[in-house]
Amino acid sequence: MILCGAALFAQVPAQDSRNTYAPNTDTHFTMPEYKTLAQWEARRAQLRKQILSAAGLMPMPEKTPLNPQIFGRIERKGYSIEKVLLETLPGFFLGGNLYRPLGKTGKFPGVLSPHGHWIYGRLESVELGSQPARAINLARQGYVVFAYDMVGYNDTIQTPHVFGGPAEQLWSFGPFGVQLWDSIRALDFLESLADVDAARLGVTGESGGGTQTFMLTAVDDRVKYSTPVNMISAIMQGGSPCENAPGLRVGAFNVEIASMMAPRPMLMIAATGDWTKNTPREEYPAVRHIYGLYGKPENVETVQIDAPHNYNRASREAMYKFFGRRILNERDETKLAEQHVEVEKLQDMLALQGRTLPSKALSYEGLFGEWRSIARHTLEGADSAALREGMRTALAVEWPAEVVSDQHEESVTLSRAGKGDRVPGIWIAGSGVPVLVVHPEGAAAARKSPQAAELIRAKRPVMLIDAFQTGSAVAPRDRSHQFFLTFNVSDDAARVQDILTAMRFITKKQGGKIELVGLGTAAVWATFAAAIAPVDLKLVADTAGFKGYDEDFVQRFFVPGIQRAGGLEAARKLTAAYR
Repeated sequence: MILCGAALFAQVPAQDSRNTYAPNTDTHFTMPEYKTLAQWEARRAQLRKQILSAAGLMPMPEKTPLNPQIFGRIERKGYSIEKVLLETLPGFFLGGNLYRPLGKTGKFPGVLSPHGHWIYGRLESVELGSQPARAINLARQGYVVFAYDMVGYNDTIQTPHVFGGPAEQLWSFGPFGVQLWDSIRALDFLESLADVDAARLGVTGESGGGTQTFMLTAVDDRVKYSTPVNMISAIMQGGSPCENAPGLRVGAFNVEIASMMAPRPMLMIAATGDWTKNTPREEYPAVRHIYGLYGKPENVETVQIDAPHNYNRASREAMYKFFGRRILNERDETKLAEQHVEVEKLQDMLALQGRTLPSKALSYEGLFGEWRSIARHTLEGADSAALREGMRTALAVEWPAEVVSDQHEESVTLSRAGKGDRVPGIWIAGSGVPVLVVHPEGAAAARKSPQAAELIRAKRPVMLIDAFQTGSAVAPRDRSHQFFLTFNVSDDAARVQDILTAMRFITKKQGGKIELVGLGTAAVWATFAAAIAPVDLKLVADTAGFKGYDEDFVQRFFVPGIQRAGGLEAARKLTAAYR
């Protein structure tokens, strides 16, 4: 069994774990040990930032008017169905169906119903999973239910379901982020309805909809009850790009993310025939431990169904009973059994059947442009602390608490305590302000540079490093997995971390101010490291040939989310005082 993150090292490792350990969606993760509520709460706060950053929602965009269109009402015995279009972003429309109780009065609890990767999405109705059956039965039991599309399904057609290349990744524009935003806005819509009790909001979905369920509960505390189905797993983290945004699970996995629901009531539904086969023995006890830190272990429950991957009748009835007890205070389970439903014709449920999207609907290119515009707007007026936090989160870097070193004469090797990384370098003792020189070809090339030679002649303390995959640190790295960047940082982000690690080593060794010199392409690495480092420093880095355009980042400094975090403009703002 592989630990979540690199194994702990008491000394500098012989090999860099970033080359030897490449976690992916099929890695078997283990829940880290959280001993105190304060420890978990700190981790929870960090994870929330990581999720929002990966989704392109940090800082959170302005919530523009949803302009809801609700029409095409159908009335059946005990419930009604309406078609819905919501404008979740200016010019972008989310489709769905609204199910309401008939013959009942008062405010009803609301339930969001995201769906998995079924052929017909929210309209699929087969033995293994019927989206209409669960929505209709919930409505009959006394809930208002909003079933809505994944991107690229049914009425939500302005993007395909799978989209986004390197340029989009720079802005964290992809199906994961758009779907998470749609879920947040769907919750806005649901709680705005006059017949919905905003204090009793729940969400349930299966497979990819299960991922949407626990991702939403991780970032939005308005959800008070949840039932994620067949997706909280330690052995499979998600098979679709809509579940695997770059940066999402660097040092993290779904069991941690699902635990962010605590202490709100949650039912974990699992199956014997898929990747939730271990839930009663592995994932459930791990999540229950987190609930125990709040003194509410009873608020998380689990049920395992003997079936393949599903949201079948048995699974749905387990959810009805859980929601019934927790939300409706209904103890008579006979009232919560699933009733037979007559499923409407697919075309009669589509919001765009016989209609077109509103005239203001954007093309894919227009939507990407709107996403970039919104990103820039959210950063306007952001202070240095907010910019620095956004940059740090996008880069997935840290100012190390402790740096382990192994030194023999001028040769030195560094590692962050407990991380397993390895940074070779050269340390030349001297007097005065210490200098870290970074060259794109490593320490030996840096030593031959005129800049380093002059510093050495001046007898300044000088450090030269082989940043990740440069100089002697070049080594094979398995990048073959489809979702490599969901679980692992890019080479350029790793280089920024190595610069921060070396700076931390120098400040601990020498104290006081430090000078950072970036040569060639390494000037860009140094600029972003300086934007993060919480120290007094002087930065010498000529980035004149790097304009900060998307193509510059794709070709010379590829870090998903870096443009969404402010890009070169933000880095220059954060380093203006150091130049």
